[in-house]
Amino acid sequence: MTISAVERPRPVHRAADLLAAYLPGSFYFSSPRGTLLADGVHSRVLPADGSHARGAAAALAAAAAAGVPEPVVAGAVGFRPGAESGLVVPSVVRRAGAPGAVRAPDAEAGAAWSLRPKPEPDGYTDAVRRALELIDRGELRKVVLARCLEATADAPVWVPALLARLVRADPAAYAFAADVTAAGDPAPRTLVGASPELLVSRRGTTVVANPLAGSAPRTGDEALDRERIARLRESAKDLGEHAHTAGQVAEVLGRFCVDLEVPDGPEVIGTPTMWHLSTRITGRLADPAEPACSALGLAEALHPTPAVCGVPAGAAAEAIARLEPEDRGYYAGMVGWTGLDGDGEWAVTIRSAEVCDRTVRLFAGAGVVAGSDPRAELAETAAKFRTLLRAVGLEEPV
Repeated sequence: MTISAVERPRPVHRAADLLAAYLPGSFYFSSPRGTLLADGVHSRVLPADGSHARGAAAALAAAAAAGVPEPVVAGAVGFRPGAESGLVVPSVVRRAGAPGAVRAPDAEAGAAWSLRPKPEPDGYTDAVRRALELIDRGELRKVVLARCLEATADAPVWVPALLARLVRADPAAYAFAADVTAAGDPAPRTLVGASPELLVSRRGTTVVANPLAGSAPRTGDEALDRERIARLRESAKDLGEHAHTAGQVAEVLGRFCVDLEVPDGPEVIGTPTMWHLSTRITGRLADPAEPACSALGLAEALHPTPAVCGVPAGAAAEAIARLEPEDRGYYAGMVGWTGLDGDGEWAVTIRSAEVCDRTVRLFAGAGVVAGSDPRAELAETAAKFRTLLRAVGLEEPV
């Protein structure tokens, strides 16, 4: 009798041990669902007929035929259509439960950093004003504008310590580290982060998406945070922004699901630095055997959501290309894994950075809708930078 992947005993590891075993070049992903550490490259995954999901299905079938035990496709895909991707079938995969309390080294005190915002803050607020003009003319309903902060240290940045600090700060986040080294890089490049946003997960016939849109900075003062949560729940601007995103996610998943559960309204969830309006959408797949219904296929169908692009998507993407001076790279893309059975988990690549030698390249974005205040959107991006800046020992950017 053949033992299914679900029934087959798995090696037992501790989540803390897998985190401690991570080294640059490996792939790490942890979430409330569990921890995955992958090493080596059995094969690289290329799109087939323009689809990463089809390419992944072919690569997984070939890996299984070659004797790779329980193969997965893991890695990251950039923001733009046709953007760079770093998807592989690893040689070895280890799994553990969700991370709990994590011991991690503190950021080195006294490390010297230089910060270079791209664009400067005034350039960002000007871009928001130009986006508001497009919205006033009816060309857009929402666009997410991001800005970049390039932080350079006086010594190479050790990614395993940075990753461990991110997991320690928020064990419930979707934490990740993926090799995204490109030709011409002077040293290995790693995409690392701790995203609060689940793009989509699949387990059997059940799919879950958890779009976030509408945010407020967290202060650490209990009374003030209660006020901010209450304002967020009643903000017409933020509720409208969230409705754009949740509605689009539900519409896309509805194409693949026979049952779909969408809450009547959002709740507020918190991270160490932000409060977010959140809607958890669940569904049951109509045809889970289709490659398009794999976790990666569903992620491709959803990406980019209005939470990182805008409404309508095409016009928002064009506005982003015109108004943002820096290419986003992997920021606002997707990162995660998919198995041979189609199950997997993909997060939106936010609260992230690309680390190469001494340089940490961060992005943060804010949703611009009618009624947005350019200075408030600037402050929101500054608050979102704090997740990575705290992990390297810095606080507010200039």
